[in-house]
Parts: sequence; structure tokens; C-alpha cells
Amino acid sequence: MPGTNLTRDEAATRATLLDVTSYTVDLDLTSATQPDQSTFVSVTTLEFSCSEPGASTFADLVAPTVREIVLNGRSLDPATTYADSRIALDDLEATNTLVVTADCAYSNTGEGLHRFVDPADDRVYLYSQFEVPDARRVFTTFEQPDLKSVFTFTVTAPSHWLVVSNAPTPEPEAAGDGVAVWRFPTTKKMSTYITAIVAGEYHGEFDTYEGKFGTIPLGHYCRQSLKEHMDTAALVKLTKQSFAFFEEQFDYAYPFGKYDQLYVPEYNAGAMENAGCVTLRDEYLPRSRQPRSFFEFRASVITHEMAHMWFGDLVTMKWWDDLWLNESFAEWACYWCEANATEFTDAWTGFANARKQTGYRADQLPSTHPIAADNVDLHAVEVNFDMITYAKGASVLKQLVAWVGIEPFLEGLRAYFKEWEYANPEFKDLLATLEKASGRELQGWAQEWLQTAGVNTLAPSFELAEDGTYASFAVAQSAHPDWPTLRRHRLGIGLYDDVDGRLVRRDYLEIDVEGASTDVPQLAGVKQPDLLLLNDEDHAYAKIRLDERSLATAISSLSTFEDSLPRALVWGATWDMTRDAEMRTRDWTDLVLANIGQETDAWAVTRIPASTALAVNFYSDPAHRAELRATWESGLRELLLAAEPGSDHQLTFARSYAGAAHRDAALDDLVGLLDGSFTVEGLAVDQDMRWVLITALARAGCFGDAEIDAELEVDKTISGQEQAAAARASQPTAEAKEAGWNAVLDPSTPNETSREIAFSIFRFGQEDVLQPYLEKFLTASETLVDVLGFHKASVVLEYGFPRPLASQATLDRLDEWLADNNAPKQAQRYIGEARAEIARALEAQAYDAG
Repeated sequence: MPGTNLTRDEAATRATLLDVTSYTVDLDLTSATQPDQSTFVSVTTLEFSCSEPGASTFADLVAPTVREIVLNGRSLDPATTYADSRIALDDLEATNTLVVTADCAYSNTGEGLHRFVDPADDRVYLYSQFEVPDARRVFTTFEQPDLKSVFTFTVTAPSHWLVVSNAPTPEPEAAGDGVAVWRFPTTKKMSTYITAIVAGEYHGEFDTYEGKFGTIPLGHYCRQSLKEHMDTAALVKLTKQSFAFFEEQFDYAYPFGKYDQLYVPEYNAGAMENAGCVTLRDEYLPRSRQPRSFFEFRASVITHEMAHMWFGDLVTMKWWDDLWLNESFAEWACYWCEANATEFTDAWTGFANARKQTGYRADQLPSTHPIAADNVDLHAVEVNFDMITYAKGASVLKQLVAWVGIEPFLEGLRAYFKEWEYANPEFKDLLATLEKASGRELQGWAQEWLQTAGVNTLAPSFELAEDGTYASFAVAQSAHPDWPTLRRHRLGIGLYDDVDGRLVRRDYLEIDVEGASTDVPQLAGVKQPDLLLLNDEDHAYAKIRLDERSLATAISSLSTFEDSLPRALVWGATWDMTRDAEMRTRDWTDLVLANIGQETDAWAVTRIPASTALAVNFYSDPAHRAELRATWESGLRELLLAAEPGSDHQLTFARSYAGAAHRDAALDDLVGLLDGSFTVEGLAVDQDMRWVLITALARAGCFGDAEIDAELEVDKTISGQEQAAAARASQPTAEAKEAGWNAVLDPSTPNETSREIAFSIFRFGQEDVLQPYLEKFLTASETLVDVLGFHKASVVLEYGFPRPLASQATLDRLDEWLADNNAPKQAQRYIGEARAEIARALEAQAYDAG
């Protein structure tokens, strides 16, 4: 539907013409409880002014049926006025009233108004998800961020439901026959994409925050079948800590009255910053034991969405070109808040170990783009919701803060919020405010960091004197030839020595790096340390390299760092070297097995074994892969048995061991953990762990549909259904792959079930049964977006590629396909990324063979 793809130029023209006075939206959701009903009635009354009476424009609506359109009292024929998801509006007056009655569709894709029936108890739940352009799936809109307005929602629904929106929830009015009406007060001024409707038999718990600017009512909601797992006290504590921090730092009262957080099912994203009505995926309410990194990440999501209330909701970008600014700021702010206001004081170490790594990976793919992407239309926006926008953007903002100083940065933010409240500035407006507050020229910084792509590599370059001191020292900077920009970096340099078996920082200095080589005269005459660490304190966004002596120290003594952050940087540097074919995969594996057991950072403990599993199966020399897989499997078993009972290490090593198990003895261990004949002190074999073990055994061909069905009889939840689907698809048979692939391609498969299958279906070690799926994937890619919708198709295209088929022949076939295909740009992007990952893997395999 090309009409859904609003262009930047179209939006600018419409914004010049219109000012939107108000939306009044009436939704009848009583049909949601009837399985045979796929639509609901939506009535929108739009009041707006036009600066050029007599002009024409259009409104946006995606609906199966439009019943009636009335403009300024004139009835317009939907058959001719509504086409291609747009309502043509001609001969506008100075002030206008548009009333549209439509039958809008419930979705199972997580877009628009998603409907979910809980298999645990058959209760019905609805929630909206509108970013980027999907409010138009629920009511008639001018779907662009800079046409802000106020909204008055009225919802008719079953009387035993709860209904939540952006404004405070009113008392429902009985309407007979088990139906009630909720008439919400009018909202503050906001963009369409942050409005929200959540309705169903939700369970709610309530509290209040008393803060610097007054009282904020707090609500936490989840499905009835999850209420025993909603750790409300911890969630409320974190919410209050975050409010206190942000209100103090921003010096601006929370703008939207109340603050509800609703944990909803089958959610595509992590969460969404709907004003005063935040939705989050309900997997964040775990039913089974989870490691600390899980709760640390959940905290970052909660604080991220709260930061958006100021940066994104109160002050909103003019157009999606500045999407990066919304997300990069919230991403930086969430870790800043975590580190300073919550129990997760080492949040920046977790950022270095996990989130930042996703930015480095994305920035080395052929699809990389400047942080400030040129989003010419909505299709470009949707594809650019990636880790360049989030992780790299946050990393660059972190460096900007280090460069200008936190207080000048905050001074600029405070002025920005006050000047642009409820409005739509552009990035240049923020930059001007920050320049004024800091006294620094930032245009050059913005040009080199925001408008160019690629990641630089920083390496030490030095000569030693006879006495072991540095005769000279410089930092060498390089860039990939496709993205050759050399940038300015604020760089910390740490000198670490082995002192009584611990790596202790002897000295630290900060410099500004610029150009291909930056001399560091401060190090001349300084004794060479056991380990020299560039980017100590992690201010810079750059890959770093270790000199020969430092790398040897890291390999022998990585776990002996006194602090977790420098250790994270060394983990990152050595992982980069492994991915870049500068360190053998077998050496990386040895490094991990020797040091991960003593790691203290929660994110390192969970993330690094997962990376190593990929390396063992994808980056290792095929001729020696079986030997390395055996080393990895047995090493994980030793780590599991040596781990402290009940610890995060033990939990992670158990999951990793299940993923690595392939020899008979290891598979027998998994069966033993399930039936109790093999026990590990402190390890809880709870429901989620059971699915990990069952899926591993199914993947190995030891379990089949019968064992999976038996477990599903015990776990009759949506999580159980999703895990069972993943386990079935993991089986090493042609029949299992065909059934899983057909389910992925079926539009009726719910979004989260499809996602679990896509992650599970194409497994390393099953190459024989995967051979047909390279061509099947390429053929499907041409129509997936049209068949499944943007989000479901994106998941399949990004995560459902048959990577185990990595070979030169596969590379050649992808080159051939990329040169001549009929797929949309979105599919071409993801297949281009898969091609790049395979090329990287083949280079790493060749290096590992040396």
C-alpha cells in the first residue's frame, strides 16, 4: 500500500497547511470477546484549521471498511474519497471538522490494536502500539509527529474490563448488558504515535510517588495469569528512584499527570513510551529464575521509557530524521540514571559488555548509516530503528557529555525543555542550546559523528627505550575504506600492572585523539605497563587493539582486574579481534573458559558464553570444529559443576551447556536434569529451564513431538506454546523444518510465536536438512513484507536466515541474488547483512585454521 508510506516532503507540506485543534475518538471494543469478530468500530472527530482555505490535503486511516466520511457537514463517498489508506480532503475551510466512522481491524502482529486471548484462562487482552505510523490503524489521523494535538478518548468495552489510556482513567459508566463506557479526560498536547489504549481483564496495582514537584499516581498492570509474578514492590521502587533522579536533573516536573506501566503479551519491542501509559513486554515479569543481567536490562528499559517522557513526548522531533535523538538520548539517560540512582551502579560496565557491542556490530555491516539518517519516508524510518540509532547513538552522546562536561550538558537540556515544551524542534535547536551552555563549537562534532558512518579502530604505536620505558608513544587511528572518516575522540589511557596477582591501575590520563596519529608526550619516559588499555573509562566509541605484551597479560590474567569496566573493555577488544580474524577462535574460547568463571559483571557472565557459542559454530575452522565443540561442551560442564550453587554463573553455564551438548554423555546429563537422576546443587530446574533442556534434546534428535506435547500439557501458557513451537522447529528432520517454515510464513501465526520459531529453526550441525532453505528463503523474501507486515517480516528476514549454510558457494549465490532480485529494499538490506556475516565468518575460519 504505497499510500501508507508517507514521505518527508508530504509531511512538511501538510504541516505548513494545517494546525490540529483536537481529536475526539470513540472506540467500541465490545467485539473483542467474540472470536468470529475481527474488527471494532472507530469514530474520529478531527478539528483542524487550514492556513489556505480552498486547499486540499489528506488524512490517514488503515481500515478494512470505512462507513462514513463527513467534512464540514458535507458527506463524502468513501468509495471515491478513501483510497490507498488515505482520505482525500478537498476545498478546506479556515476551520474544519472531519468525522470518520470506520471498522478497524484487531491485529496479531503487535501493530495497531493487538488482540490476545490467554490460553491459560481464555481472558482477552488488547493493547495499542502506534510507533512509527500505526495510530491510523485505530483512528483517523494526520500521522506525523509535528502535527501535535489534544486527544479525548471514549471507550465502550465489557464492564468487567480495565481500560487505560494517556489521561487518568475515569469511573466507567454502566451501559447495560455487561457493557460500560469510559470517558477519558482530554490529554495534554502530544503526537499521535504516543497515544495509547490498553483494555482487557488486566490486573492492576497502585501506588503514588511524592517528589520535588508534587504527587504522581503510579499504576502497574499485567495479565491475570501473571499477577503472581509481578514483583510490584521492586518495580515501584525503581520507578520512584528514576522519577526522583530525572526530576532533579532535568529541573522540570513530569508533564503527564499519572504514570501507568502495563506489561502486555506478544509485544514486538522492549517497551513503548506512550505518554503516561507505558507498555512493556510481559516477559519482563519472569516466572522462572533469571540472572541479575535480566533485571539490570529490565531496569534500563523502565528508565529508558521514563526518560522519553521529557525527551520524545514533552519535546518531540519534527520529523523522523531526528528519531536517533529520541532513542539515543533515552538510551544514554537510562544508563546514567541506573548508575546514579539504582542498585545497578555498574550499569556502564554492562553497557560496554552488551549494548555497545550491538552498536559496533551494526556499524560494520553494509547497512550501516549515519546516526542522523536521511529518513525520506516511513519505510526508511522503520528500517533504521536499529542499533546505530540506539547503541551507537548513546555511545556518542556519552562521549559528548565527557567532552563538554555533565553540568553544561544538563544546563543546556533544562533550557531546551523549557523552550520547546509540547513543541517540535529539530536537532539544530538542541545543538544551539548546548553550544550556548557549554561554550564549545559543536557543529564540527555533529558533522563527523552524526552524519558519517562506520567505526574507527584505535591502536597503540610506540618505541621502547633500553630501560623498558616508552621512548615515544602515539595513538594510531584507522577506518574501514568504505567508511574512511577519522574522528575526534575523548580517550582515556590506563596503565595496569600485576601487583600481588591483581591487575591494578598505576596511572591514567585523558587525551583528545584526532587524525591518523596522535602523539602522547606524557608517556615518554614512563615504564611500559603489563597492560596498556586504550579507551579506559569507555568514553570513546571505537574499537581498540592491545599491543603484544598487553594481549599476553590479558590472556593470562584477565580475571584479575580489580574493576569490572577495564575487564569489559578487554573482553570487547579480544572479541573484536576474533570477529576481525586477528585472534583465533580457539584462543578466544580458551580465554573465555579460563576467565568467565571469575567474572563479576552480570552482563559479561550472560553475554560472553552466548558470543562464544556463535564463535565455536560459525567462526571456527571446519576441519577442527568437532574438537573445539567438544572442548566447549566439556569446559562448560566443568564451569557448571564448579559454580557457586544458586548463582547467576551456575544458571548461565547450565543454559550454555544445554546449548552446547551434542555428545552422548552430555545429552544424558540433560535427560538426567529433567528426570532428576542428575542433580546440580542449587540449580532450579523450573519451567523455563525445562524448556531449555527439552529444546536442546529436540535439537539433538533425542526428543520428538511426543515429549514436547507432554510438556505442553503441563505448561498450558502462551510461554509454553511459544517454547513448544521453538522446540518442534529445532528438530533435525526435514518434516520439522518444513512445518516450522510454513508456520513462519503463515500470517495467522502470532508475532511472538513466529519470532520463537525463526530463532530456533536453522541450527548449526543440521546443515544436511537445511540445504533447501537458502533458495526457499530468497524466494520468500520477495513477498514476506506484503504477506506478514513490516514487523513480523523483519524478524524473519533478520533472524531467520539459514546461517549454518555458510560457505563460499552460499556467498556466491547471495552475490548473484543481490545483483538481480525483485525483493523490497528492506529484504535486500537484511540479506546483504547475512552475506556480510558469512564473509566475516569465512575469514575468521581461515584465520582459525592457521
